[in-house]
Amino acid sequence: MSMGGSAAAVHNVFVYGSLLADDVVRVLLNRIPPYSSALLNGFRRFSIKGRVYPAILPVQNDRVIGRVLLGITDPELHILDEFEDVEYQRTDVEVSLLDSSDKLQAHAYVWNNVNDPNLYGDWDFEEWERVHKESFIKMTTGFMEELELPESKPRVATYESFYQQDTEK
Repeated sequence: MSMGGSAAAVHNVFVYGSLLADDVVRVLLNRIPPYSSALLNGFRRFSIKGRVYPAILPVQNDRVIGRVLLGITDPELHILDEFEDVEYQRTDVEVSLLDSSDKLQAHAYVWNNVNDPNLYGDWDFEEWERVHKESFIKMTTGFMEELELPESKPRVATYESFYQQDTEK
């Protein structure tokens, strides 16, 4: 066993929006990590006006059902950080696994602007899958190609230019 540095850390990441889709995760991480269905207490998932992906914010007595991706490596966490960009803050949370009720520490990407007037209602994964998944995967593929470049654009810029171009057709 090599002693040339500390062991690589692995992370658990709670996901609740577009990353519930295996196809999106595969584009970002080049694999589908093991995962479990999980519950995040004390948060609520919102739709965002003008965006096809959701946000979560702390809301007492509320909860978000999602999944926790297990065994995420440091480089993979970096990709997810870049993907979630400045709109989200990576936050440490405790989730409950739905199949066992075990508690698990995980990272979750929490919306940065707690007073955002563009947040409303709930977000529907099935509707997203039906209406937006295909174009979102194309946008995500473009984001990953962009990430390889020395002067890569932030994900929000990639998203906005992709969807703006989409509406102009």
